[in-house]
Formats: sequence, structure tokens, C-alpha cells
Amino acid sequence: MSSTPTPADLQATLSGLFVHPVKSCAGVALREAQLTDTGLDLDRAWMVVDAQGRFVTQRDAPRMALVRPQIRRLEVVLRAPGMLALHLGINEVEKPTRVQVWKDELNAWDMGDVAGQWFSDFLGRPGLRLARFDPDVTRLASKQWTGEIDAPVEFADGFPLLVVSEASLDELNRRLALAGHAAVGMERFRPNLVLSGLEAHDEDRLAELRIATPEGEIVVLRPVKPCPRCPIPNVDPSTGESSPEVLEALRAYRADPRLDGALTFGMNAVIVRGAGLTLRVGDAVSADWHFD
Repeated sequence: MSSTPTPADLQATLSGLFVHPVKSCAGVALREAQLTDTGLDLDRAWMVVDAQGRFVTQRDAPRMALVRPQIRRLEVVLRAPGMLALHLGINEVEKPTRVQVWKDELNAWDMGDVAGQWFSDFLGRPGLRLARFDPDVTRLASKQWTGEIDAPVEFADGFPLLVVSEASLDELNRRLALAGHAAVGMERFRPNLVLSGLEAHDEDRLAELRIATPEGEIVVLRPVKPCPRCPIPNVDPSTGESSPEVLEALRAYRADPRLDGALTFGMNAVIVRGAGLTLRVGDAVSADWHFD
């Protein structure tokens, strides 16, 4: 019996890595990022909540798109128009708190009055707080989609990673141009991993992604659920203002029968193997087609 591995159906390149330290604020493009059990390190590690502990996002506060993080060795620095910089110690918290993200109620850590007031002032909403995910808490992605895999997440909507191809964005921008609209950037879709070398929406049909690191290790990721799109892609990240053309364009061709006609763009993925390894822009990716 031959030990020669079966050639992969597809070859691609990891062309982008993005981390979003504060849920629903701007992301950070990285050249490399460590993969942890819950996704990329520091992704959605903080979350803005209201006075009742309920999560706040661009869905009802689109100006969050203007909050831009910078990741340093021991801190994350947040900047926003008209505001002094807010420095968040990566390993600093103030007091325990209780928060809610979707249907999950969790113990978390409050980042203190200064951080809470910073977001209240910028968003014009009194009583906001900033919470840090508690690493002692286990929050799992939906077993309906992950199957036998227990996939822990921090404050992400539901899954450890979001994968999108450059070709998918190119196709959307082609349709926007035909409708007389300007092109949009990948940041509107808030992916963690961006792939080049695929056809539009090939990511929808992949069984597993195998990412080869320079150290000779292999990261294995499994796409498990198409990502249904709320109004956030309509928010212009340069102005914090929303207009409907992105979802209108997606409505013409991205109603997904797997999710009862929801508009989908990109695939949520879980980690099969490789937590603790480092992903780098330029890593080679191989994958096989998924057949139901």
C-alpha cells in the first residue's frame, strides 16, 4: 500500500491575518499570530457592555468601527477621533463582573471606570463598561455545527475563526461596481484568515484547511458553518456611518439555503489541530472539497 499522500484538491496562500481585540471595534492586520484554543491570540478578548452587562456592537453603535486598536507587547492601545488614547494592560483587570453575549451569560472581568467612561464618552451612551474575557470560563461554539469537536471561544459571536477568500470580496466588488457603488474593503467582513488563490466562495465547500508553518508543523482547521451577515458590513469603517448597498448586493446572490436563506459571506471554522502554533502571512494552504 502506497504511503504517498493524496494530492490536495486545492492549493492556496494565507494572504491576511486579522485580530479584533475589542469585539466590534476595528481589527488589526498582522504578519503573524499565535493560534490558541479559542482562535487567534487576543481576538475578541475584550467586549463593550451596557449597564446591564449586555454586549454592545456596531449593530446599534456603528461608531465602534472608528475605535482602532494597536497591539503592543504588554498592552493594547485604543484610539478614536477626539479621544485620548486608552491603554489596556493585557494582563490587567479590576473586578469580577457578569456579562451577556447572545444567549450566553458569563463571568468576566471589568476593566475599570476609566475604560468604561472612555467608551461612554465616545459612543455617547452613559453606563458602558469594558469587560475582559475570563480564561477560567469555558464558552463553547454550537455543537450543532462543530459535531464531535469542543470548540471554545471568547467573545466572538459563535466560532473561533472566520475564513474568507480574496476572490469572494472581488466578486462582491464587481457586483457593487455594476450597481454604481464604490468597492469595499475586507475589514467590513471582520475575518481572521484571508486566503488567496481560490475562486469566489470556494471557502464554502472545503472539508478541512491544512496550513503548513515554516517549522514544518501543520495546522488543521475545519470550516463548519457559513457566516450569516448582520448589518455590520454596511458600516463604512472610515466614517462609522451605515448605508445599505453591501447587503443589497449580497441579497442578489448569497441567500444561503443551509441557513434558511440568510445572507452568508465567509465560513466559520474550528481548530482540529495546531493550537499553540504561529500562523504567518504567506503560509501555504491545502484543502479538499467537502461533499455532503
